[in-house]
Amino acid sequence: MEEDFLSKGEPMRLLLAEDELDLSRALVRILKANHYEVDAVYDGRDALDYLETGVYDGAILDVMMPKMDGFTVLRKIRSAQNDIPVLMLTARSEIDDRVQGLDSGADDYLTKPFSTRELIARVRSITRRRTVATDASMHLGRLTLDQLTCTANAPGGSLHLANKEYQILEMLLANPGQIISPDQFMEKIWGFESDVEQNVVWVNISNLRRKLKSIDAGIVIKASRGLGYFVQEEE
Repeated sequence: MEEDFLSKGEPMRLLLAEDELDLSRALVRILKANHYEVDAVYDGRDALDYLETGVYDGAILDVMMPKMDGFTVLRKIRSAQNDIPVLMLTARSEIDDRVQGLDSGADDYLTKPFSTRELIARVRSITRRRTVATDASMHLGRLTLDQLTCTANAPGGSLHLANKEYQILEMLLANPGQIISPDQFMEKIWGFESDVEQNVVWVNISNLRRKLKSIDAGIVIKASRGLGYFVQEEE
């Protein structure tokens, strides 16, 4: 059950559908700086295709897009029983437009222009209902992973992990002892449009192994030949 597996606390992946290229690029930078992974599309048809075939924790849909407007995309995914949290973006501020968006199944509505802080707050709000209650930390062996600061803490010290390293470790800790394939890491962390080679997973895991050993974390990341990787406490 891959969907169930991918819903167990991994890094948040968002779909951003915004046809203004400069704005889209700016939003992607902002969201990634706040530890979200983002797939960006530029028209409603692509947005619908990605939402029908991808695994996302939330979507940000512009209302006015070529090929298919955001309201239509929203109605189509809701009619298909897709309950992904959705934030609508629009330059419109009229009450009727907000009502239409909410009646179509949007979780929230944000009018342009908006502040970075408000955008991140709205995204956190709509995705919160899919997040398991937690103290914002994960534990295994002698390791504590702080999910707010992306810091790994153990008796041997503390490390601020690089973004991809952190996300790989978070996926592993969310599923201790369970094998995660390179394809699953690639889909969830690097996304559909990435042109990186799959060996980037091995490179990041190699770095993680070295760093975890340096702080005496008490856990090991093991490989299952031909299948993937899993984490467990040191024996």
